[in-house]
Amino acid sequence: MRCTRIALYDIKSGSFDEIAAQARTGMVPLFQKSDGFVSYGVAQVDKEAFVSLSTWETHAQADAAAAKAADWVKANSRDRFALRKNYVGDLAIDIGSAKPVALAH
Repeated sequence: MRCTRIALYDIKSGSFDEIAAQARTGMVPLFQKSDGFVSYGVAQVDKEAFVSLSTWETHAQADAAAAKAADWVKANSRDRFALRKNYVGDLAIDIGSAKPVALAH
């Protein structure tokens, strides 16, 4: 069963656009090279917070992604944003688009 990881982050400094650009060049390739990767997205939920949404083939792969993300944030971005909460869960409904959404930022 596919699994999703949802991580809520607090923005500590800089703008969401800067953070999204950093995720695009750092986190995207890291996740794309990971076993079980299905999809990844980032969305600003308010002025001071954003979420990272990723989908994986298994719960274990989603858990591994959470560890990889934590290591990447620690090494690259802990002064810009910090993890508030991480959620991993099995998908009950998983309907997606075959075409990626254009980046808004």
